[in-house]
Amino acid sequence: MAEPLVLGVESSCDETGVGLVRGTTLLGHAVASSVEEHVRFGGVVPEVASRAHLEAMVPTLDRACAEAGVRLRDVDAIAVTSGPGLAGALLVGVGAAKALGIALDRPVYAVNHLAAHVAVDILEHGPLPTPTMALLVSGGHTNLLLVRDIASDIQSLGTTIDDAAGEAFDKVARVLGLPYPGGPHIDRAARDGTPSIRFPRGLTSGRDMERHRYDFSFSGLKTAVIRWVQATERAGEGVPVADVAASFQEAVADVLTRKAVLACREHDVHDMVLGGGVAANSRIRGLIEQRCAEAGIRLRVPRPGLCTDNGAMVAALGAQVLRAGQDPSPADFPADSSLPVEQVRG
Repeated sequence: MAEPLVLGVESSCDETGVGLVRGTTLLGHAVASSVEEHVRFGGVVPEVASRAHLEAMVPTLDRACAEAGVRLRDVDAIAVTSGPGLAGALLVGVGAAKALGIALDRPVYAVNHLAAHVAVDILEHGPLPTPTMALLVSGGHTNLLLVRDIASDIQSLGTTIDDAAGEAFDKVARVLGLPYPGGPHIDRAARDGTPSIRFPRGLTSGRDMERHRYDFSFSGLKTAVIRWVQATERAGEGVPVADVAASFQEAVADVLTRKAVLACREHDVHDMVLGGGVAANSRIRGLIEQRCAEAGIRLRVPRPGLCTDNGAMVAALGAQVLRAGQDPSPADFPADSSLPVEQVRG
């Protein structure tokens, strides 16, 4: 008997995503990004993102179905991100999924955005080993997760206590005169520089490490970069943008990968998944590959198109929830902007 065909809907931030998954096979997906509409503001504007989702939802749904070669009536179940994310943006996706559920008479499963970032790797590399450590790095989230069962058992070991890594990239890019979003531009600039400036590594020593062993902090790093740039400008010297970008990027990559490998060692975990949009950063990927290899940890990284927000990851998690035999969500399930990652179902 064929596995159920699951349609996934994602609208937590500035990407409208729809994906179609059968079991562990991705049949097709489409993404519409509103990032260009946010560039002049230097960051995501929630109202602008919500309106963009409204405009993009139906065209994105049509493109995903066309790529997968299926019709809506072929769908067996619908999965949708119900949180965490921007409240207004989430409401658009939740409303669309509920409408589809009613129109098609199909069950709807509300799922967690962060868990979906882990589940998407199943589409590329097969079932997750038990247990798996997941390092998620994006514009709004930086999380270290111990995953024992992707459909029901995720433990948060650490998170950011201030800025997420992606936020820090955007703010440092701005002070360096680089465009939004900052991540790709800092990565590109860093290729021509050297990490010669020793910027701070937050929560990695002394009492901070005792209290926040697996947590992250990038606010102090961001401030240190800004002050260094301002001091250089006051001295009448030119700012070496490439070197600052490389040094900042090195500090972020060092902290992320050091804590992730430490968590694996201390929890006797031998497999790791790297996910989230910032996982596309070349230095983070390179350093985590190196440190995992040295520690005997098997590393799994989805291709870049599946690391950013997309409907395929939501459908992938929905397929795992169905496979686990869980019940559909009630018709009145809410959009929850602060849904905890331990709550795999919305």
